[in-house]
Amino acid sequence: MEEACEIARLPEELLSAALARTTPRDACRAAAVSPAFRAAADSDDVWAGFLPPGGLPPLADGEPPAPAPPSSKKELFLRLSAGPALLQDKLVSVWLDRETGAKCYMLSARNLFIVWGNTPEYWTWIPLEDSRFSEGAELVNVCWFEIHGKIHGKMLSQGTTYAAYMVFKMDENSYGLNFPVQEASVSSGATNLTRKVCLQADDGDEDEYEYVEEEDEEDDEEEEDEDEDDDDEYYRALTDRRVVSHKENVTFPQKRADGWLELELGEFLNEGGDDGEVSISLTETKSGRWKSGLIVQGIEIRHKKSG
Repeated sequence: MEEACEIARLPEELLSAALARTTPRDACRAAAVSPAFRAAADSDDVWAGFLPPGGLPPLADGEPPAPAPPSSKKELFLRLSAGPALLQDKLVSVWLDRETGAKCYMLSARNLFIVWGNTPEYWTWIPLEDSRFSEGAELVNVCWFEIHGKIHGKMLSQGTTYAAYMVFKMDENSYGLNFPVQEASVSSGATNLTRKVCLQADDGDEDEYEYVEEEDEEDDEEEEDEDEDDDDEYYRALTDRRVVSHKENVTFPQKRADGWLELELGEFLNEGGDDGEVSISLTETKSGRWKSGLIVQGIEIRHKKSG
């Protein structure tokens, strides 16, 4: 009680100045300490510092904080961090990370560059009922798989580490997306990082089967039976021959709370928030193997949590 009384004696301006140097989560926790802390923790002076400098890009009509104006900076922050809001073109959504206030985005499939994306023989556009975006891209059949996205560094929060994720689903009849693995690339300024990723994990018994590398096919030509019409996707029991490890140094998708899947493509540090572009890509163009059944919602760019 004595400590609470001492805290209560501190000027609200001093408490606000101290809390403004913390995080939104810390400010919410501080509000539960005492009435004196609550008044300071809920003040506009504190929450103005958690909102992005310069605000957000123009939002579409009817998006938060509309329709009713927020009564405080804290309410504005909570609205903007509650979920994605569409920008004016309705091809990109934005929200604030609730823990740090960092600006986060999702680039819709329509905002991406998809090779053959406007050719119905290879890709088709379908309505989405469980997304802020009205439509997504569904892969019909391609052997040249290539998707690119980009965002200006000035749209992101300075001094923030971000990660980029492909957000997608799989059709029940999908094929060709589990092997060979794809290559993901994230480029920011002079930094260009690549990694091996896999959109679809092997549904089979990984302890019993693995994919044989393409160069092994020539040695095994005589062993292949008449059913090997599609040599793009066949299994062989493990032997002492060289096989592709489907686990080593490969990133796999994770399930999201919204029912979609996400695959981390890479991370980057947005140091100065300058006018440079961040480029993101996902490709598999070397094997010539056919792929089908991927449904793309977009690429999400959000604050990378430590650990």
